[in-house]
Amino acid sequence: MVFARNQWYVAAYGREVGDGLLARTICGEPLVLYRTRAGEAVALADRCVHRRFPLSESNRDGDRIVCGYHGFTYAPDGVCVAVPGQARVPRTARVRAYQVVEQDSFIWVWIGDGEGDASAIPRAAWFDSPEYTTVRGMEPLAARYELLVDNLLDLSHETYLHAGHIGTPEVAQTPINTEVDEEAGIVYVSRRMKDVECPPFYSRSTGIEGRIDRWQDIEYHPPCLYLLHSRIAPTGVEPGPDGDDSRAFHVEVGYAITPETETSTHDFWLVARDFALEDEKVSQFLAGSNRTVVLQDVEALNVLEKVIASEPEGYQELSINIDTGGLAARRLLARQTAR
Repeated sequence: MVFARNQWYVAAYGREVGDGLLARTICGEPLVLYRTRAGEAVALADRCVHRRFPLSESNRDGDRIVCGYHGFTYAPDGVCVAVPGQARVPRTARVRAYQVVEQDSFIWVWIGDGEGDASAIPRAAWFDSPEYTTVRGMEPLAARYELLVDNLLDLSHETYLHAGHIGTPEVAQTPINTEVDEEAGIVYVSRRMKDVECPPFYSRSTGIEGRIDRWQDIEYHPPCLYLLHSRIAPTGVEPGPDGDDSRAFHVEVGYAITPETETSTHDFWLVARDFALEDEKVSQFLAGSNRTVVLQDVEALNVLEKVIASEPEGYQELSINIDTGGLAARRLLARQTAR
């Protein structure tokens, strides 16, 4: 298995989980998600213990799920509390209840053994902060999750794959700085561009006319969370001596990279901004523009997955300087997967 177990993964956005029964496969494990009447998110294994009928195709009775095939009934803790035609419920009749944490607009689930440490979940508070306005979406990716990790840690591809949206020539031309916090298991990749072209993604959303200073600071928290702190300001607008950066525009881009199967991925994406907070036209533009960019990645990575599937085992890639962050991420993922 290629997945890192004993890890937290994003299973859904909080707003996706409600009264209905939401099916979602995470790391090859089928789950059903819903909320109790008290508002707590629940994640259970999506298979009845009797004849494996999906609970997501079943019915709710209050906080319980009644299997739509033979009526086995499960409480939110996964324990079967009723079976048809008999008073005694078999002691082993239960489905797995996954540990769930709702944080920063995400529903996180623990995929692994025992109980996970909720304090280990990386924070991304701006996605649920009134000081930011956030747009979001999720696109299915018919490719292994490692390809999306590679893609996001090498933003030089913006110049070529996303020209006319977020890519300009300077992105690929500017050297990157890569650091790895081995103890925390985080990869940092940064790129600082001065006096460069402003791509439409930022000129149309901020209203900036002319050239800009553009910063890209990436944090990747394997296996699931990717954060891009993007700073855009008219050329020459620098933070003050006290660190005041209020004259710049800040965009926080996030991806939750959640494996579905060995060759498919849930591509959760978010864009949060600290400007034009109430401007619905800006929200619609950023949502549509970012989805276009995401779909360009999806199309390219889907093609790449087919290429990989057609290759003989042992094919050797060539890596260069821009791959430093991606190679560090691969190393940390391999370390997590081997545990």
